[in-house]
Amino acid sequence: SDERKVSRWAHASRTAEVRTRPRGSARAIARLRFFTEDGVSEKYLVLRRHLDSKGRKWVRIRLPMRPNGTTGWVRREALGDYRIVRTHLRVNRRTLRATLYKKGRKIFSTRIGVGARSTPTPAGRFYIRERLRNLGGGEIYGPWAFGTSAYSVLSDWPGGGVIGIHGTNQPELIPGRPSHGCIRMRNRDISRLVKLMPIGTPVQIL
Repeated sequence: SDERKVSRWAHASRTAEVRTRPRGSARAIARLRFFTEDGVSEKYLVLRRHLDSKGRKWVRIRLPMRPNGTTGWVRREALGDYRIVRTHLRVNRRTLRATLYKKGRKIFSTRIGVGARSTPTPAGRFYIRERLRNLGGGEIYGPWAFGTSAYSVLSDWPGGGVIGIHGTNQPELIPGRPSHGCIRMRNRDISRLVKLMPIGTPVQIL
């Protein structure tokens, strides 16, 4: 994956250990899991491949865990078939704008709300793990919500500190910094984004 024009993701095919380096003796830092905190099938963004001295295939993946930005290596057979996405989302916390690109071309842009200075939206490279409709009844989070691989100290998200991208029942606070880390959009904008941004899309937060 280049995390811009062409990226690949996959489900876990088994609960394999994720290691710091592409070899079986390397330290394990996590285990693959089948489900997110919200009970949706977990996804892993594939970054690169490696063939070890014994001819075994390894892949480096982004991990949805703390600390943010963690990556690790798993054997190729621990993941299912690759899915390809050609989009990436850029979130700019300074200008309070989110922009979606497809094959390098801008296809969507809107003003957003981000985390307050005391509970900031984290910077880094992440990806979209899940899409949920009417989360929590649809009032606070609007009609749609995306779960990312980023985590916050605090979060508006009910699933244990996951940084979400979702709608709002307080559109007057956008643009601004009203959240505990999540990225808020007006409901009409998140409803447009749902039609354009597939699962597995890389997310860069600046």
